Amino acid sequence: MTTGGRIVLHVDMDSFFASVEVRRDPSLTGKPVIVGADPKGGAGRGVVSTCSYEARRYGVHSGMPISRAYDLCPHGVYLPVDRPLYVRASEAIMAILSRHAGRIEQVSIDEAYLDVTGAGSFPAAEALAAAIKQEIREAAGLTCSIGVAPGKAVAKIASDYKKPDGLTVVSPDEVAGFLAPLPVEKIPGVGKKTGEDLRQMGIRTIGDLASCDIQDLIARFGRAGIQVHRLARGIDDAGVQGREGCKSVSRETTFDEDTADPGTLSGVVAELADAVAGALAADGLRCRTVTVKVRYSGFETHTRSRTLPRFTADPGAIRRAASGLLLPFLNGRSVRLIGVRLSTLEGGRTRQASIDEFLPS
Repeated sequence: MTTGGRIVLHVDMDSFFASVEVRRDPSLTGKPVIVGADPKGGAGRGVVSTCSYEARRYGVHSGMPISRAYDLCPHGVYLPVDRPLYVRASEAIMAILSRHAGRIEQVSIDEAYLDVTGAGSFPAAEALAAAIKQEIREAAGLTCSIGVAPGKAVAKIASDYKKPDGLTVVSPDEVAGFLAPLPVEKIPGVGKKTGEDLRQMGIRTIGDLASCDIQDLIARFGRAGIQVHRLARGIDDAGVQGREGCKSVSRETTFDEDTADPGTLSGVVAELADAVAGALAADGLRCRTVTVKVRYSGFETHTRSRTLPRFTADPGAIRRAASGLLLPFLNGRSVRLIGVRLSTLEGGRTRQASIDEFLPS
């Protein structure tokens, strides 16, 4: 493994929006809470932002069309997204995390990577992760799941391993054994369609992927095949990136079920545009460039950008620009992931807040 002796924590809040709503209204405890677009009795557009674990028992999940969620769970408690409330809760969480690591990379409103190499050992890092979980529970009234590993990708997989309220430690000599039996879809960036393509090649587990001929992967997936092969083998050189020197704000949504529905895609882009506009305002920034990213089934990824006439933080202007950039992508092809990024920033503190890097088209 090429990790440079690092120890990385991935902290992921459990069903964050829904959990914050339950904290605000304890009467929702134990109920299937679904946060997202208005279902409109099953005729609504847009998607589920997040849902409680009670709702997940009915098959509801984040990124699902809200109409489908209503079909599965018509008796659920449907709530609109209250982003200012979630931003305040997120800021409190990130403040706690910042006290425990020399470098923190916030990658979305409810997850972050921490470089805790300074802890000195994996047992010490495990104790630190347990202390962080306890502090978040006591100070914020919320639970999180944490993965501890030598690199970011394995840490992210580990944080999802025992959700909710989990803690999974994967030391360097345990990485191969930990990854091998897991389905290939557990690798960040490998979705349902790519998983199907891999299964057609006889590859079902991460262990299968690690042992396959890389030339076969390159022939099927191009350069993306190299990256997934490296991750399957536990090779992850990506470092935890602090806020200094970063110059963009972005948000993404990955659909568990690929969709070509124009209404769903347009609704998600509008939500993402509002989210990045809110993040921009929170840091006292203005932007000049808006980018929309679309990843089709598989790894084919494209971006389109627009430079605005002047710097702005106006949510309406950002939303209009993003919606216009989306139009050429509404071409009937199924979409796996969609994102909005703001760059060319001025004022305040520049930072990167994205789930993963925007790939060039």
